[in-house]
Amino acid sequence: MIHLENVSKSFTLHNQGAAVIPVMAGATFDVAPGECVALIGNSGAGKSTLMRMIYGNYLSQSGRIMVGDVDVATAEPREIIALRRATLGYVSQFLRVVPRVPTVEVVAEPLLSVGTPKEVAFARARDLLARLNIPETLWSLSPTTFSGGEQQRVNIARGFAHTYPAMLLDEPTASLDATNRETVLTLIEEAKARGVAIIGIFHDAPARARVADREIDVSDFTPAKEV
Repeated sequence: MIHLENVSKSFTLHNQGAAVIPVMAGATFDVAPGECVALIGNSGAGKSTLMRMIYGNYLSQSGRIMVGDVDVATAEPREIIALRRATLGYVSQFLRVVPRVPTVEVVAEPLLSVGTPKEVAFARARDLLARLNIPETLWSLSPTTFSGGEQQRVNIARGFAHTYPAMLLDEPTASLDATNRETVLTLIEEAKARGVAIIGIFHDAPARARVADREIDVSDFTPAKEV
């Protein structure tokens, strides 16, 4: 479902004499349907950079990033938008939504965008909000007013609302209490059982051990230094 082949990335520091900093080279691996792969490596190794390239936020310098039949490395912006709408979900650590939109609608929006009937989309949103212990009294309010933990759980609910064939998870259990952490891990297990291909960053080692089928050390893709 997800295939990376010889992916590389560098950054140009325009405010420092256009210095080029290579951060990744030769990243190659596959993620099959129903498989969860955890990205590991020291801070700064490139885990988040790699995930952002897969999602299309960063442009790779070379290689192929196939998600289904779309090569994210060469896709047009409209293709990236379509991929994110129907195929590739992303649960980040931060909730970014339009202010004043009710929480239940924020969670339902990914389903509504692919044509799911409103009653079905809102029922799914309410179910996820309940599972993640967001009080019903908050569902009609904007999540921009919520605490950080509540916003994180709304973000998780939104990410799991639509049954994407592939998902990217960036620290989905960070800062969660034991009850909500268990709910998130169960949601990941349910997604795997549906055949979702998942790439995740989990600094929570027990969570990683529970849901990840294997680990990929991003440090292995560090470019060789010139001598």
